[in-house]
Amino acid sequence: MTQDEEKVLKVAKEIVVKFIEMGRLSPTGFPECFKKVYQTIKETVEGEQEKED
Repeated sequence: MTQDEEKVLKVAKEIVVKFIEMGRLSPTGFPECFKKVYQTIKETVEGEQEKED
């Protein structure tokens, strides 16, 4: 796992946990929501890396 992938995982987890804490998401919805948040963040990071190259 690359350093960027690890960062994306941590950020996605923090966002989804915050949604749960705020009552916007139930813990049972974690898997589905996490996948969507993770994918969105990953695509954003990859898009930014392409711009830099």
